[in-house]
Amino acid sequence: MADDTLYYEDFEEGREFVSAERTVSAEEIVAFASEFDPQPMHLDEAAGKASILGGLSGSGWHMSSIAMRLFFDTVIGRSAAEGGPGVDFMEWRRPLIAGDTVRLTITVKSRRPLASRPGIGLVTMQHVLTNQKGERIMRMQAPAMLRLRDEQAAEAGR
Repeated sequence: MADDTLYYEDFEEGREFVSAERTVSAEEIVAFASEFDPQPMHLDEAAGKASILGGLSGSGWHMSSIAMRLFFDTVIGRSAAEGGPGVDFMEWRRPLIAGDTVRLTITVKSRRPLASRPGIGLVTMQHVLTNQKGERIMRMQAPAMLRLRDEQAAEAGR
């Protein structure tokens, strides 16, 4: 891995990572919904406008997938990640409307070395997806497992 790889030690509590922006098209929403969540408000503009969502709206699962891609591009793809044991919580607060431009902010909430897996630490991060108006449309919290930069120092510290 490159010298600029992020390891467990780089994830101090409170550290924030902010993704690039991504604009979501109507075509993308329909393509995702057609395959994974074919509800009318995700497939048709008129049905979306007639719903409580107010327009062609991306599925919550689509939002989550976009957030995962932004997380990968911003953090995971340049880190010594070893996967994650699940999601603590996920909430979809507002609809993802065709034409929205979104950005993900990832905040380190806590971290601890794993006694059961020497050389690995567990980092819990909050992920907040906002639209171009600054409105929070999705929030989730999930732990990730990351390798320690110096496994020998970690062993000595136990």
